Amino acid sequence: MSGKGNCYDKAPVETFFKTIKAELIWRHPCETSRKAEMANFEYLNDFYTPRRRHSAMGWKSPVAFERIGT
Repeated sequence: MSGKGNCYDKAPVETFFKTIKAELIWRHPCETSRKAEMANFEYLNDFYTPRRRHSAMGWKSPVAFERIGT
């Protein structure tokens, strides 16, 4: 990451956690920490990583981006 004191050093991680909170945690509160852990795992592995559209890839999902090849 960037140097000490740089205002952008945590921006990517903060954006990632904000996305998880907005799309998963605030919409679907869990009763136990185990259910929250499983919901987080399923969200990341079933939706966020393979299917969620990303601006850096021309608003394509990673699966579609790799299939097309840029």
